[in-house]
This record gives sequence, structure tokens and C-alpha cells, in this order.
Amino acid sequence: MNRRILRLAIPNIVTNITVPLLGLVDLALMGHLDNPVYIGAIALGGTIFNIIYSGFAFLRMGTSGLTAQAYGSKNREEIAIILQRSLLVGFGFAVLLIAMMYPIQWVSFKLLDGSEEVKFFARQYFYIRILAAPATLGLYAFYGWYLGVQNSFVPMITAVTVNIVNIALNFVFVVGLGMKSDGVAWATVIAQYTGFALAFVFFFKKYSRYKISFPFKRIIEKEPLKRFFKVNSDIFIRTILFLIVLATFTSQSAKRGDIILAVNTLLFQLFYFFSYFADGFAFAAEALSGKAKGAGNKTELKKVITGVFRWGWVIALLFTLIYGFGIEGIMKLLTNEKTVLETAKEYYPWIAVIPVISIGAFTWDGIFIGITASKAMRNISIFVSVFVFFPAYYLTSNILGNHSLWFAFDLFMFSRSLMMWYYSKREILNF
Repeated sequence: MNRRILRLAIPNIVTNITVPLLGLVDLALMGHLDNPVYIGAIALGGTIFNIIYSGFAFLRMGTSGLTAQAYGSKNREEIAIILQRSLLVGFGFAVLLIAMMYPIQWVSFKLLDGSEEVKFFARQYFYIRILAAPATLGLYAFYGWYLGVQNSFVPMITAVTVNIVNIALNFVFVVGLGMKSDGVAWATVIAQYTGFALAFVFFFKKYSRYKISFPFKRIIEKEPLKRFFKVNSDIFIRTILFLIVLATFTSQSAKRGDIILAVNTLLFQLFYFFSYFADGFAFAAEALSGKAKGAGNKTELKKVITGVFRWGWVIALLFTLIYGFGIEGIMKLLTNEKTVLETAKEYYPWIAVIPVISIGAFTWDGIFIGITASKAMRNISIFVSVFVFFPAYYLTSNILGNHSLWFAFDLFMFSRSLMMWYYSKREILNF
């Protein structure tokens, strides 16, 4: 079991860590140009796409759980149909995004602040990068499907290839050809389609036994299609609520001044870094728990839960020790601004406890996705957002100041962990 967990978790961790590296290269290249507006342009444009594509994360998560269950039940036809259904749904949403690019950008730039010059280049970046939507959403479907068939190596190779191609083309377009933020956008588009093509190559090379013929009548069968959209709509609601919590955290940080915004932003990077590792084991939980459910093997499912929680707690305790004793050194690597470093010190305890209070939420997320307990995930997210995070913040903000944001967020994650543990007894016994 440990080998199976690590075989799935480690490639996912590597995949997760490569994502922020690309953003750093983008910013570094723009930061060496003669005008800072290009940094602002990709920052605004990148924010829009982060929000859009985060909303479509359900396509990966729903696909992985459903595929893992079909894989566990050895239903070869259903395994193939799920991939084709996910690709078609992803393509449909991508076409819709491209068709609605003008109203999307209009609303986005009404909501986002920036000078007119920054917005001009950000729009240019947006109009180019939106062309990658079919490949990006197609990769979501493929990543979920590969994880469902217990393969996290192909997504890792694909993601690393996408980032290498993207970074290489960034240098070609920006340094070699003298392009600006438009060069970064075109590099992203080409890299995404390269990754999408590579996902197909791996499929036909390793999984040709699953026939791809897009049988339309089979794909739109009422009950499987209804289940597909039910699972994905629940995950979508859960994801949107989490994004609202994060957006509220950022906006309320900004209202407390530039120093607090900088402090909270830098400290939150430590939560993200922990999440890359926690998510790696959550993804392993998706694949293994879904396979156990598909096989109807509750004993195996309990072994999976025990195994992924054991590794999850190892990771959580390790990060708690690192953040508890080494956070000051880590912060000095992130900034040399003395005011920010001094202000941040009083908030260190909130970060140090996050790994141990949130590991349950990450791990149960993976298990619930695997056994497609999406309704429970949705209901828990609604409750902890509406009745935990927002009351915890707004009732204490005048008393605790910036501490109220961290108190509310930590309580939000801890409440998710507790409620998912409570719901798990019913969901696992009755799958």
C-alpha cells in the first residue's frame, strides 16, 4: 500500500511544484523589460485565467473519481466513455469561453484595477491566451482520467513538458524576437497544445485497448450523463466557495494597507507550498479510493484511508516543524523589506499550525472525490464558508485586527477537516 501511494503521490507533488516555477520565469522576463506595465499586464491577465480555470477544476476531479471506479470494476467500455465524455464537455466549455471572450474581458477589467496602459497589454495577453482554452480544459480531462487509471507518471511528464516548452518559447519570443507580454501569451498557447498532443500520444501508445470513437448516443446516455454532471456541479460549487474565501482573504488584506497585504500574501505562499505536498497524497487517495469503490472492496478502501492519512500526517508534522522553527529564515528568502518582516512575526503561529489542522481536509477531499461523495463535499463547503469563515472574520475583525483573517481561515480549514471526518463514516459505510 505504501508503494502504491508513493507511486501516485510523488509524481503529483513534482507536477504541483513545477506550476509556480513558470510564473516566476514569466515575471522575471517581464521584470527585465524597459517598462513595468508588462509585469502588470501578465499579472492582471494571469489573475483572470487563474479564476476561470480554477472554476473548471471540477473537470479533472470528477473525471478522476468516476474513472477510478470504472477501473476498479474493470469496466473497459465505461473507462473509455468517461474520457470521451470529459473531452467533449471540456471542448464545449472551451468553445463557449472563446465565443464569450469579449464580455468576459469587459467584466474582468471592470473589476480589476490598473492603469489604461496596463489594461491595454493585459487585454492583448487575454485575447491570445484564451485561444488555448480547448487544450487547457482537454488536459484537465486527461489528467483526471490518467489518475483514475492509476497513472500519475504521464500527467507529470506532460506537465513538465508543457512548462519546459513554455519557458523555452518565452525566451525565444521575448529575448530572441523582442516580443513583450504577447510573447508570453503565445508561448503559453503553444505549450498547452503541445501538452494536449502529448497526452494523446501517451494514450494511443499505452492505452489503445480503450477505443476512442466518440459514440455520441453512448456518451449522452441519460443516467451516466446525469451522474457526470451531478458530481461535477457539486465539485464546481465547492471550488467556487473556496475561491470566494481566498478572494475575501486577499481583498480584506488589501483594505488593511500595503504592509499587511504584503505580509499576508507572503505568508499565504507557505500555505500554498504545503498544499502542493498535501495535494500529492490527496490525488493518490482519489485514485486508490475510487478503484476500491469500483471493486466494491470496503476492506481495501479502509487500507487506503489508513495509508494516505499516515503519509499525510508525516507531511503535516514535518511542515509544522519547519514552519515552527524555520519560518523566519524562509521569510527572509522571500523579502528583505524590514517592515514586512517585523510585522509578519506576530502572525507566524497561524501558519505553523495550518499543516496539522488542514491535513484532514486535503486528505478527505481526495477520498471523497474518489468515492464521488460530491454532495457531502458541497454541503460541507457551504456550511464552513457561510457559517464558519465569514462569521469568524466579521465578528472578530474589529477586535483582533489582521489576526481575525488568519483566525477565520484556520478555523475554516479545521472545520472542513472535522466535518469531513464526521461525514466519512456515513459515506464510506454506505458507498
